[in-house]
Amino acid sequence: MCGISGFYDESIKNNDANRLMNQMLESISHRGPDNRSIHSEGALTLGHNRLTIIDLSDTANQPMIKGNLKIVFNGEIYNYLEIRKELVGKGYQFVTNGDTEVILNSYLAWGTKCVTRFVGMWAFAIWDSNDNSLFCSRDRFGIKPFLYICESNKFYFASEYKPLKYSPLYSNDLNLNQIK
Repeated sequence: MCGISGFYDESIKNNDANRLMNQMLESISHRGPDNRSIHSEGALTLGHNRLTIIDLSDTANQPMIKGNLKIVFNGEIYNYLEIRKELVGKGYQFVTNGDTEVILNSYLAWGTKCVTRFVGMWAFAIWDSNDNSLFCSRDRFGIKPFLYICESNKFYFASEYKPLKYSPLYSNDLNLNQIK
């Protein structure tokens, strides 16, 4: 069980973004004792607490970067070996032995429709710096949590509720419009 967190917020500068992400990740440190990494790029910051399961090497640490794509991922793609074999047949190359890189190459091959090929449980966010887009996905049954707060052009997400409490968008007030 890894812990993912991230945000897109143009009002937060680099040093503040890294400090905020460290706070967010610390609140879910129990989800991944093996590695903690952060990637900041403009208004985007991604963070990951890793619990090493499939690929034990450091090359499988996250946020994982492959060209213009960056990913944070929590979960397991059960059929990743079959998908990997298909992608190798199409000419895609791999550096790691885990499922995270399979997700990235699947995204390169099939775009957002890549999730229709996955069997498993997952929550992930992929940043594409070519078009400044963030693609987020959660498994069909919501086994792996993906919680978020969105307001205007600001977006914060995490594996648990606790990191979102550090977001400047967080409010502990009840939304009375939702209670009827």
